[in-house]
Amino acid sequence: MDINAYMQGLGISARAASRVLARSDSAIKNNALLAIAERLNGSRSAVLSANTMDMKNGRAKGLDAALLDRLELNQERIDSMIEGLQQVASLQDPIGEMSDLGHRPSGIKLGKMRVPLGVIGIIYESRPNVTIDAASLCLKSGNATILRGGSEAIFSNRAIATCIAEGLKDAGLPETAVQVINTTDRAAVGELITMSDYVDVIVPRGGKGLIARISADARVPVIKHLDGNCHVYIDDYADLKKAVAIADNAKTHRYGVCNAMESLLIAESVAQIILPQLAKIYTEKNVEMRGCDKSRAIVDSMIAASEQDWSEEYLAPILSIKIVTGIDEAIEHINRYSSKHTESIVTEDFNRGRRFIAEVDSSSVMINASTRFADGFEYGLGAEIGISTDKIHARGPVGLEGLTSQKWVVFGDGQIRE
Repeated sequence: MDINAYMQGLGISARAASRVLARSDSAIKNNALLAIAERLNGSRSAVLSANTMDMKNGRAKGLDAALLDRLELNQERIDSMIEGLQQVASLQDPIGEMSDLGHRPSGIKLGKMRVPLGVIGIIYESRPNVTIDAASLCLKSGNATILRGGSEAIFSNRAIATCIAEGLKDAGLPETAVQVINTTDRAAVGELITMSDYVDVIVPRGGKGLIARISADARVPVIKHLDGNCHVYIDDYADLKKAVAIADNAKTHRYGVCNAMESLLIAESVAQIILPQLAKIYTEKNVEMRGCDKSRAIVDSMIAASEQDWSEEYLAPILSIKIVTGIDEAIEHINRYSSKHTESIVTEDFNRGRRFIAEVDSSSVMINASTRFADGFEYGLGAEIGISTDKIHARGPVGLEGLTSQKWVVFGDGQIRE
């Protein structure tokens, strides 16, 4: 295959499709989303059979447990994909929204209108459900998209792509509005991230190495997060029952996800009470604990934490634990070591909670809630195309609004500038 010619063809088709989507009303886009949901529902057997092939190949290649968990599809995950499509269809369409309308002394009326970005390239690893999430959000926000899933999910993504193409066709939209790159050749990624004539934004989802490479080599803007070193801080004024539940859920609900807690901070005034309770839970669930000296003095079965542990995204049943003097040290530690993804404080003190969310410099900051809620579906976005830890227009879970921009519009009645 001539990769350059193939990718150029995808780019040309995507740009043409983006113009059709830009003029399509909400009803047409919603019909397409619901048609894709129907096609996916009717193709469960084919999708699961394709995923079985990917899982078999993944095990043969020695993929680790976290990657296999991300790769696997089942009836429940297909249900979630369908629900995501339906929820996105029910969301308000941001395209065409007008804001900040006002008159200028010249007599013109000036405002901003929300518009699609155009063509979005998405590169991701393992999770085939991202194919549906990305397609649905791009479609509803009026963007064409080119999707490049990981080679480990090629059969699953091809099966899902068929459902998407059929649904688009059912709704009268071009099948090229969503295109899945049908090759595992890595050269396709290099082409995609440099096609500035056809691609407006790149969204990488995957390991830190992949995202770092794309960020370095891309010639178009990138919406990204490199890793998810998320923290929970149990404050002096925490409700300890809530704290135990949150610290358990944030770590053990799922290990191989970017919003799982990787570092637990505990105020020293409550550490003697709560740390043994949590250590018992983590031990029963086979979570390896790596602690500071103060933590190990309370729970001697802990491994000594290294400096690297405070910055680590494990994506595994491993947790770093540090006892801090209080909220000042907790905030300082988080802002130094965090990847700016998600942090949570457990406290019953309103002022401390407000201080935490004001001073912690991450894309999602929570009070008395598990970090696992940092997710587009849980935030009511229907799905997410990714999570951004950059300080740009899209920060945190990126849903519909994050896939749009605004342009100035002027309404006149013959005015000329004097």
